[in-house]
Order: sequence, then structure tokens, then C-alpha cells
Amino acid sequence: MILPTKHILPERALLTVGADILASLSRPMTVSKVWDQVREQRGEPVGVAPINYDWFVLSLDLLFMLEAVSFENGLLRKAAS
Repeated sequence: MILPTKHILPERALLTVGADILASLSRPMTVSKVWDQVREQRGEPVGVAPINYDWFVLSLDLLFMLEAVSFENGLLRKAAS
């Protein structure tokens, strides 16, 4: 689930989706704005099931556990490097 397996394509692994989230966080944004940006950025290839919101939230949870993002005043932010 976190990493690709024979049943989870690399495009759907939580780390891959998390990387897409971090790539779209060029500035602090609301969660819904990040969701819109990630869906637009991914432009799901043919034959690959698009990620749903639940999968997106699981990726956000992973990023929070890794302390890669924070949520302050209603905005999602990349953690300081």
C-alpha cells in the first residue's frame, strides 16, 4: 500500500501520491485546492484507475506521520527542510 506491490501499481502507491502532493505544494494551500491540483497534475493515464479522495487522504496521513507537511490555520504547508 505504501510501496508498489504486485497488486498496487507504482502510480497508486501512497509514496507516489505523496510525492505528487508535495510537488503541488509550491505555496500553502487548502486541502481541497491541493486535491484539485493533484488530480489535474496526474492526468490519470488510460488503463489506470484514478485515485479517489480516500487514497489522497491516506497519502496526506503518511506525509503527516513523516512530518513532511503541516496543517496550520486551514492551510497545508510543506515542512521546512
